[in-house]
Amino acid sequence: MMRSEQPSVISVAVPEESRISTFYAKTDLADAYEIRLPANSIKDPELLARHVLAGQADWMRALMRLRDILVAAFGIKTSGQLQGADSSSRNKRIYIFRIYESSANEIVLGEDDKHLDFRLSLLLQVRNTSSGDSTYLTLSTVVHCHNLLGRTYLFIISPFHRLIVKSMLRRAATAGWPTTTSSSSSSSSSSSSSSSSSSSS
Repeated sequence: MMRSEQPSVISVAVPEESRISTFYAKTDLADAYEIRLPANSIKDPELLARHVLAGQADWMRALMRLRDILVAAFGIKTSGQLQGADSSSRNKRIYIFRIYESSANEIVLGEDDKHLDFRLSLLLQVRNTSSGDSTYLTLSTVVHCHNLLGRTYLFIISPFHRLIVKSMLRRAATAGWPTTTSSSSSSSSSSSSSSSSSSSS
């Protein structure tokens, strides 16, 4: 893992390159936040998504509990219901989010519900900077509401959503991004264990 000393999370427009930038004809919320990755960070969107979504502070977990109380009143699925749904490989999930698409540089997560639908994207982009090529990770969210209940719920949770997204990216950077070195070591370790196991058999 590589640690980032002062993680800087910047608010940006949803990237045009993202699959979710034009996903809905009408969006009720669209935002994006980006962070620069270390040079030797892994470039696998799914592994990065798992790393980002795994880091939740106590106050974030408290907000999720509050969110579950609110959504139950609105008839929207709770986090427990989402985590328990779609356990088949066809509908794989990361935390409470269903995986809709995955490519070499982007993963799209989300959920469709009776009051609103949303998509969450983690997109990798390489840009030329004064210090050479740099990789940026952008976490974007777009939401489409179906009715007044959906819009009311979105109005209530929007400020918390933004706080949580920025906090998750900062915590992921502070914890240390998974690196190509750590991934290789982990794979080698796994292979060695398998070989030893086979030899003993």
